Amino acid sequence: MHAFALFNLSEFLVPGAHILDVGSGSGYLTACLARFVKNKGDHPDTKIVGIEHQPNLVALSKENLNKDDESLLSSGHVVIVQGDGRKGYPELGPYDAIHVGAASPETPTALIEQLKKGGRLLVPVGPEGGTQYMEQFDKDDRGNVQRTRLMGVMYVPLTDLR
Repeated sequence: MHAFALFNLSEFLVPGAHILDVGSGSGYLTACLARFVKNKGDHPDTKIVGIEHQPNLVALSKENLNKDDESLLSSGHVVIVQGDGRKGYPELGPYDAIHVGAASPETPTALIEQLKKGGRLLVPVGPEGGTQYMEQFDKDDRGNVQRTRLMGVMYVPLTDLR
């Protein structure tokens, strides 16, 4: 699924982009997103934000990123934060692309609101244990959103610490 996400979001992963990875877990996909952008060129405005609600995973993510390439975090191009991913992270938005690594029971409007015009959101949508679909939301230059159902999936639910 990580390869699918990288492929699906590849046109948005460009130098200077702001990317949000919701449910960033161990930091693996966040690192992949950062490297994908970095391989296309360096830009001072590039921001790859990983948001995770579990403190132990936030710490693990930072540890893993530093083991891989400490410049990812020290440069400020990659930021890992603890928080409720369902609310996104508006402080560093709006975002050119948003990836969600857990199923939202319904359309995640807070994330769509943080998407730049011309941006893309990739998110599994559906109830825990029920029918879920990977959905793509594209926001056009006027702010209109088009929803595309891509395929059936089964993800853990998007939650907070409760």
